[in-house]
Amino acid sequence: MINNNEISKLRRSYSLKELSENSVSSNPISQFSVWMNEAISSNLLEPNAMILATASKEGIPSVRTVLLKGFDESGFVFYTNYESAKASNLIENPAASLLFLWLELERQIRITGKVEKVSRVESEKYFSSRPRESQLGAWASKQSSVITSREVLEKKFEEMRKKFEGKEIPLPTFWGGYRVIPHRIEFWQGRESRLHDRICYALEKEVWKIERLSP
Repeated sequence: MINNNEISKLRRSYSLKELSENSVSSNPISQFSVWMNEAISSNLLEPNAMILATASKEGIPSVRTVLLKGFDESGFVFYTNYESAKASNLIENPAASLLFLWLELERQIRITGKVEKVSRVESEKYFSSRPRESQLGAWASKQSSVITSREVLEKKFEEMRKKFEGKEIPLPTFWGGYRVIPHRIEFWQGRESRLHDRICYALEKEVWKIERLSP
């Protein structure tokens, strides 16, 4: 069994790229697009996977991994069950943080902002593009609820399969998208000697201010 002393000695040197306030785009969404395209072209596993952090009204944090399904100047979109634990947090406290971690590129991106639901039309458009099995899964799973066994879930899935057999599967009323509307985005690039590059964009009076942060 590995011990704490062994864990404390785990470290690596970062030296692939550099990042400066003079080389980045003036717009963080454009800069995000550049890095996302590089992550995709590098054939990373699930480059659109992002850590989503929410908190209850009491300030109790919760974190999990979701998938980015779209982004533009209006924000970053993901989809989920509106009756899930994360959705309950967002009802009580409509703010969240996102983290993209691309270890192979020695990069991460942190995004913080307020959260709102996407339109029903937007959710329907995305839902209709999903594989049929995924659509059935959305109907079968009461996300975050306790179940007695996997068999319960599989039985519900088969019930939904039979219910919609030969039919178009509609968007559930309890399922849809959220948009994280950013007011702060930080790009982190690993560097040697732990002198990492951190370039932060902060939205001030609808203008993105760019600053370098100490690592």
